[in-house]
Amino acid sequence: MPAKRTSKSASKTGPQPAEQTLLDEQAVSLALERMCRQISDHLPDDCPVALVGLRSRGDELALRLLKCVSRRRKDLLHGTLDITLYRDDVSKRAVQPIVRATEIDFDLDGACVILVDDVLHTGRTIRAAMSALMDYGRPAVIRLAVLVDRGGRELPIAPDFVGKTLKLPADDARRVYLELAESDGRDRVYLK
Repeated sequence: MPAKRTSKSASKTGPQPAEQTLLDEQAVSLALERMCRQISDHLPDDCPVALVGLRSRGDELALRLLKCVSRRRKDLLHGTLDITLYRDDVSKRAVQPIVRATEIDFDLDGACVILVDDVLHTGRTIRAAMSALMDYGRPAVIRLAVLVDRGGRELPIAPDFVGKTLKLPADDARRVYLELAESDGRDRVYLK
C-alpha cells in the first residue's frame, strides 16, 4: 500500500489547533505589570494625564492600569472611548453596529492622553480612535498602550507601551482574542 501523501506545510507544522493559548492568567498579569512600569516611567509632569480605554476590552485594561499607575501619580484622569462610528469598515459590516457611550468628562485640550487597547494589528482601530478623540479636544500628545502587539500593520501606527509582542507570520489569518476576569471570568490571550 503506498504511503499517504501530505502537503509540505502539513508535514512541517502539522494541523493547527483550533485554539491556542498565548498568555495565561499569570502571563497577562506580568504583561500588565510591564505596561504599568513603562507608563509610570514616562509620565509627563507638565500636563494632565488621561488613560482612555477603547471599548470593549481596552476600557477594562485602562481601569487596571489606572489602579497601578495611580500609585505613582494620584491626579490621573480616566475615560472610555467608543469608536464604532469612526471605523472605516462600518458601512461594510453585515450586522448593524452597536454604538455605546463615550465617557470623557474632562478637558482634553493640552492633556497627555494614553489610549489603551487590547490587541494592535492593522492600526485601523487606533486611526479611528484618534479621529474620535479629536472631537473631544486637542491633546498635547497621544500615546498608545496595548496589551498585545501582533504585528501586521496596514497603517504607520506603533505602540508606545506594550505588554507582549507576538511574532506571527504576515499571512496568518487567525485572530488574537483577549478574555478578562471582569467580563469573561478569567484572564487569557488566545489565537483562533
